[in-house]
Amino acid sequence: MAIILPNSAMQDLKVTFQESTLVFPAQESAHEKKSIFLSNIDQILNYRIPTANFFSTDPKFPPESVAKRLKTALEKVLVFFDFMAGRLKLNQESGRLEIECNSAGAGFVVASSEYSLEEIGELGCPNLGFQQLAVHSLKNLVLSSADDHDDQPLCIFQVTSFKCGGFAFGMSVNHILHDGISAKTFSDILASQALDEDKPFPFTPCLDRRLLAARSPPTVEYPHPEFFKPQLPNSSPPVFDCKQETLDYIILKFTPNDITYLKQKATKDTKKKISSFDVVVALVWRCKALSYMQEHNKEESDRVSTLLNVVDLRSRLNNPPLPLPYCGNAVLLAYSSAKCSDIEHGPFSNLVEMVSAAPARVTSEYARSVIDSMEIHKLLPCGEYMVSSWLKLGFDQVEYPWGKPLYSCPVASHRKDICWIFPDSHGINALVSLPPPDMDKFKSHFQNFFI
Repeated sequence: MAIILPNSAMQDLKVTFQESTLVFPAQESAHEKKSIFLSNIDQILNYRIPTANFFSTDPKFPPESVAKRLKTALEKVLVFFDFMAGRLKLNQESGRLEIECNSAGAGFVVASSEYSLEEIGELGCPNLGFQQLAVHSLKNLVLSSADDHDDQPLCIFQVTSFKCGGFAFGMSVNHILHDGISAKTFSDILASQALDEDKPFPFTPCLDRRLLAARSPPTVEYPHPEFFKPQLPNSSPPVFDCKQETLDYIILKFTPNDITYLKQKATKDTKKKISSFDVVVALVWRCKALSYMQEHNKEESDRVSTLLNVVDLRSRLNNPPLPLPYCGNAVLLAYSSAKCSDIEHGPFSNLVEMVSAAPARVTSEYARSVIDSMEIHKLLPCGEYMVSSWLKLGFDQVEYPWGKPLYSCPVASHRKDICWIFPDSHGINALVSLPPPDMDKFKSHFQNFFI
């Protein structure tokens, strides 16, 4: 078990931005000058997810060549994924967000760092400098062809070279465009087009987001305590985001031995098989819930903590079913709730069981009920903490012409309400972001659990 702190010496990667421009579809798309329907799940995810992929030095693929290849590949891929080159707009009649496929362009940035990958050190550190590898806006960057535009691209791609010849491929993507599986689909297709010769797409993604439209009339068949109705104007959809504040960041590194220990602790009185994900998430939930508690405070002990676990709908829906290569946001939330006193003093196996059992609640009928309820009430997630798993997404397995990434990770952001769980070559990592006082308590509870 290890807690990895940010590398304070590397929070500025000394990045110079050399080019920032817009990339347009190579030819007119099928949806040109049309608007794309966004599901109720898409509607609330209007915020950016930054990611970074690191690649080692390859003399056959210097960073400047990689940048040219990726830019050309984007031009080809955006013909099909034309919504990624569009812009969000609010339909005043319906009060819903749509994507206008106007070929306004995706962002593309070329930059360089004064450091080598070796000097940056452990890529698994929650390095705040990585924020420079996936910028959120083209404004104020040198040579920007977008400086004259008030609107910014929904996605920005960035190639940053290091002095060793290695490079990072960063992406800052509005969550409305993709969930994790959808983003992996896009990445696989983009990588396949980064060759010199023309090559067909490895598979055809499904772009029909009306497959997740509410039913007519909407039919709410279940209670949905994992959502609440915010007190907001009805003129536009609410956004599932949080305020900017000072946060501390850590990476929790779980080795195979750590996970074995957690599983043994969770199955002390039962022989039920449980996953590595379940035990890691249960421990993170425990530490997060207790990090808010004040000692000897009865109200805090009686407070209910709710964990939200992001689950994929592609294998769960029927009538109609959802194709596996569906592009968009096909995710909903499984919830687990318990009193803080029970979380603190009850057996660890109880928490693991709650985490393990929650996804089964999200059946096809339940998911359709959630979507219909969102149609009526414009709901937002209601929970103390959310976990989002990258364990099976496979971003580190995307095969570019220059090989697979050395390391692929979410970039530390302003989200204190989401814990990212992602694979490591030696186990499982969890990226935790919390205000400093809560982080101190979180680390203390985490370390004490293993004593």
